[in-house]
Amino acid sequence: MIIFCVIYRNEDRIERSERQTCTKMDSIEAAEEQRPSLEELLSWARSFEMMLRSLEGREIFREFLRSEYSEDNLLFWLACEELKKETNPSVVDEKARIIYEDYVSILSPKEVSLDSRVREGINQSLAEPSNMMYEEAQLQIYTLMHRDSFPRFLNSSVYRDLLATRRRTCLDT
Repeated sequence: MIIFCVIYRNEDRIERSERQTCTKMDSIEAAEEQRPSLEELLSWARSFEMMLRSLEGREIFREFLRSEYSEDNLLFWLACEELKKETNPSVVDEKARIIYEDYVSILSPKEVSLDSRVREGINQSLAEPSNMMYEEAQLQIYTLMHRDSFPRFLNSSVYRDLLATRRRTCLDT
């Protein structure tokens, strides 16, 4: 198996982080073993948004959040993203109520931490649910994850070990 690594230096960055792209020439399965690439892993460190846009990033971050008992924040955020895409009023109504029961209700074991003003706004919106009714709550949870959980994720052994493994994979060839 041959692995080609290309190393780029980004002189504009203060930290001069390495960006590497590895491509396996064997098979689709071998290429999938490389996911996420070193370049993608490094992009996550620069941007929370980039990590959330990546399926692999969300899954790895979700595993980390699970270890901190805060996985529900990401699940709530993802459910709100799905609700925003919905246009059918009856489906919006159903999804909005499910999100409420799963993440907003004080009776839910998966309740996310929202301030009382936002929670009250959601309670009022339940009379006529819309696909954007959780926007403010979603922003609160996004901010919480970005400022609190994400820096811990980047310093976690989960992320650092994955990064080290990808670097070794590229350097071993």
